[in-house]
Amino acid sequence: MPKRAVAIIVDPYSSGAYYAHAFNKANVDVVAVQTANKAPDVYAASYKPEEYKQIFIYEGSLKGLASQIKQLDPICIVAGCESGVELADQLCCLLLPNLSNDPGKALVRRHKGRMMEAVADAGITTAKQLCTEDEEKVATWLVDEGLNNSNFVIKPPKSASTDSIYKVNAADNNWQGIFRSLLNVHNRLGILNDQLIVQEFMHGTEYVVDTMSYEGEHTISNICRYQKISNDRHIAMYDYMEWLSSDIELYQELQRYAYSVLNALGINFGPAHIEIMHTINGLRLIEVGARAHGGGHPCYNMVATGDSQLDRTVRYFTKQRPISNSYDLLINMMVVFFVCMKEGVINNLEHTVEKIKSLSSYHHVSIQVKNGDSVAPTKDLFATLDLGFVVLAHQQKEQLLQDYKAIRKIEQELVV
Repeated sequence: MPKRAVAIIVDPYSSGAYYAHAFNKANVDVVAVQTANKAPDVYAASYKPEEYKQIFIYEGSLKGLASQIKQLDPICIVAGCESGVELADQLCCLLLPNLSNDPGKALVRRHKGRMMEAVADAGITTAKQLCTEDEEKVATWLVDEGLNNSNFVIKPPKSASTDSIYKVNAADNNWQGIFRSLLNVHNRLGILNDQLIVQEFMHGTEYVVDTMSYEGEHTISNICRYQKISNDRHIAMYDYMEWLSSDIELYQELQRYAYSVLNALGINFGPAHIEIMHTINGLRLIEVGARAHGGGHPCYNMVATGDSQLDRTVRYFTKQRPISNSYDLLINMMVVFFVCMKEGVINNLEHTVEKIKSLSSYHHVSIQVKNGDSVAPTKDLFATLDLGFVVLAHQQKEQLLQDYKAIRKIEQELVV
């Protein structure tokens, strides 16, 4: 029997956990590499070590790890989630240089401050942004950019899932307190925030363009639109996300912008998750994840379009081509995220789930809490996913909207 090929997944958490099944279906063994001896708490539930042929833990010696992996003769090295992007890049450059992204731009694919600089240097219009550890530089920058009476955003440069994102007003002296509270502390991926990003607060409609690239050729697997809500200073709370058809009026413009960003960041291979704001002044980059869309999104995208960026990645590296450069929306789909606006206790869970499952467009529900659990106000996507979400799918978009409203009413019975 011929020896099976091997794929390496670095930090196979979140949506990256689905690579094991997808590669195994393609007759490829999957080996996990962990950037630390255990998964970050926010990803721990998604990690299934029993699914991997072998597991390596990175302990600080890149050459030592590369030497061990080289013996497996892997066909690809892919980041499973945000925390795996840097190490996957480094290993790929050493072992599979013909399948690697631009090594000279490795930092800009992970550090959101350097990322925006690289995109701006490529002549692409971006949001106004500064990355620094110096509070006085922030104050001066706000005046210089004409933002000294405006809202702006503070966030870490190396986190994920809207962790520690705050909306503040420059005229409010409290922004310094928030800045200090985030600086030099570890974020939810366990990374020290030695700098912080301050970015103008943008008004508009937020889109996500999910892509898969190979040999510098880019493809779009889906475009979704986000609707978010605010809770005090927390602006990164998700209300819902809806899949959009590839014939929307803005498609070509989003495609051109997304591809130019990928080129600016040197992304030639693999998936990327690009968040873009459509403002009155045009498209503006929010940030890019050089990995697949998280939260299990590729599984739902398979239902919506019959394909996903994760499956395209597997098909490319196992030489199953051609790969479509766009997608067809087969069914309307929406993810409705549970939101807790104030502290409370979970109640009526079984009754709530029963009502949700009776909705005409119901497809899937994920609830991560149980009756009697205390819950805090939702402030980021990690907290949202700790509560749960509902996936709706239906041929009629009007049914999705109707059921979305029903979920918001049902949700009021869930937290007391």
